[in-house]
Amino acid sequence: MKDVASEAGVSLGTVSKVVNGLPVGEIYKTKVEEAIRKLNYHVNSYAQGLKAGKTGTIALLIPNLWDPFFSVLTHHINRALQARQYRMLLCTTDFNAAQEQEYVTMLQNNKVDGIIGLTCNPALAVPESIPFVSIDRSMGSGIPCVACDNFMGGQLAAEKLADLGCRRVAFLRTGSSLANEPNKRKAGFENGCLSRKLKYEMLILGDEESYDKFDAFLTEHKIDGKLSFDGIFCVTDKIARYVINVLKKMNIRVPEDVQVIGFDGIRQLGDFDYLCSTIVQPVQEMAQLCVDLLFQEASPARPQLYCLPVSYVCGGTTREIT
Repeated sequence: MKDVASEAGVSLGTVSKVVNGLPVGEIYKTKVEEAIRKLNYHVNSYAQGLKAGKTGTIALLIPNLWDPFFSVLTHHINRALQARQYRMLLCTTDFNAAQEQEYVTMLQNNKVDGIIGLTCNPALAVPESIPFVSIDRSMGSGIPCVACDNFMGGQLAAEKLADLGCRRVAFLRTGSSLANEPNKRKAGFENGCLSRKLKYEMLILGDEESYDKFDAFLTEHKIDGKLSFDGIFCVTDKIARYVINVLKKMNIRVPEDVQVIGFDGIRQLGDFDYLCSTIVQPVQEMAQLCVDLLFQEASPARPQLYCLPVSYVCGGTTREIT
């Protein structure tokens, strides 16, 4: 900054005002900007942030980016932060609880202004000095959780299958030992089946179990070339696509023989057709809410859980009534 001041023939204070966007005479501003370009001067925003007590950086803890849902969520969180002139520091955890805690320690040392996390560590310790917003998992008082209405999503899937003529349905999911909001999809589906008098069966795999068990389950329920159920709800679109491919190999037609509904609202190649008929999470709205909550002052009146509404869309794996 001293070099810039000398080149422009102004005081150091004038350079500081121009760099920080404070009012200064147009002539002086022009001189300083010309000197900055000539000397290729760059502001040390990190040092500037430390002096102000803010680094302009928000961290996102996310399991991975190859899962389309996580990828889209990351995209929208980054866009929401950019709108506030903040940078996003991305930390992929691969569902590793120990690594999540290591990241939190690293982020504390690097003075991030806040953390948004979709985490799996039930004992994750977050310093009170760092604003934190959780996605899909309640982490105790003082930490807001943002999720879609998973219970209503499960119920909506059951009701939609009933409306489309299904009478016996299956529920397929991979389980989670972690208490989180997506677990409510099961209870919602059961409630929907009971209210519509749908007979249903369930297969819930453990965290580490292979999808091959879905193959065996479907094979066991194939009798005389037909499945013993006419509708399937999968708790993610990823499972739904796997199941649809298995059914094709079994010569079971989708949606003619069996109708399939997934959950998440994933689109092919990011913004084209949906992978399947699905319950859509409002990902953009969830991302925006996470960012907004991060910048809100904590108060006893602030809710601990924020549930956003879901919707159903046809993606070609259900027989829609026209």
